[in-house]
Amino acid sequence: MPGVVRWIMRIVIAGASGLIGTDVSAALRHAGHDVVALVRRAPRAASEVRWDPAAGSLDPHVLAAADAVINLSGAGIGDRPWTRRRIDELFTTRLAATRTLTSAMGKLDNPPSMFLSQSASGYYGDAGTARLREDSSSGSGVLSRLCVEWEAAAHEAPSGVRVVTPRTGVVLSRSGGAMGRLLPLLRLGLGGPLGHGTQYWPWITLPDVTAAFTFLLTSGLQGPVNVCAPEEADVNSLMAALAAALHRPGVLRVPAFALRLVMGKLADELLLPSQRMEPGLLSEAGFRWRHPSLSQAAAWVAAKD
Repeated sequence: MPGVVRWIMRIVIAGASGLIGTDVSAALRHAGHDVVALVRRAPRAASEVRWDPAAGSLDPHVLAAADAVINLSGAGIGDRPWTRRRIDELFTTRLAATRTLTSAMGKLDNPPSMFLSQSASGYYGDAGTARLREDSSSGSGVLSRLCVEWEAAAHEAPSGVRVVTPRTGVVLSRSGGAMGRLLPLLRLGLGGPLGHGTQYWPWITLPDVTAAFTFLLTSGLQGPVNVCAPEEADVNSLMAALAAALHRPGVLRVPAFALRLVMGKLADELLLPSQRMEPGLLSEAGFRWRHPSLSQAAAWVAAKD
């Protein structure tokens, strides 16, 4: 639009190849921002820079001209069974990546003004029906401890850097993530509620996650921010809405004991806990959701365009 000056930012992203990272990177580039992706392999484009978070290796000058850094790096939570070795990997990959970034910032006279470092709704553990705002206490499980340490590592950023740790809920997408496993079953009429189904899942669509992260870059908010839709839903409601949008029954309940038998500790940490999370700060700051209701979200997930 003539006469409108847009602020073009240089943004460095770690974990740009994941579900959220891919969508966020594409949206930021589409908006005209300069996006640099940190990769652990040989760079394939001018927009990529190699780093080695396991060794704490990153040239600080990569961040010198950046306005913001987005940290989405870490091993997938639900990708593999939770052996002791895998749990250690979940911690080490996240903490090493986060500390590599904050250490590099600390070596600069003028570090990036903003650091958005991912966290998760798992911070709250199994909280039953309690309403969870950003000032609610952390839980006691493995995921809770992981999120607490992950957020603490982000706050090792130099003084003056605005740190935001978005506690993201279950991301509804058309492929990839949790939906990548559930949607094929629902489309076949084989999916349904997990466990008793009355546990609350804080949910949000992928486009709204990307919009929320973009909003957080310039909103002025800092610290933990709950990233989920404003409409709460338990698993029974969530699965029913998705099944209805796909025109499938979605009534084949998977009992808790079966989930534990197949997934072990992961079931109790990821699928069965209840988190009645509210996006308090996002709402108060004026963020607008594209899919604020479960019916809108389910319709988007089920659409093919």
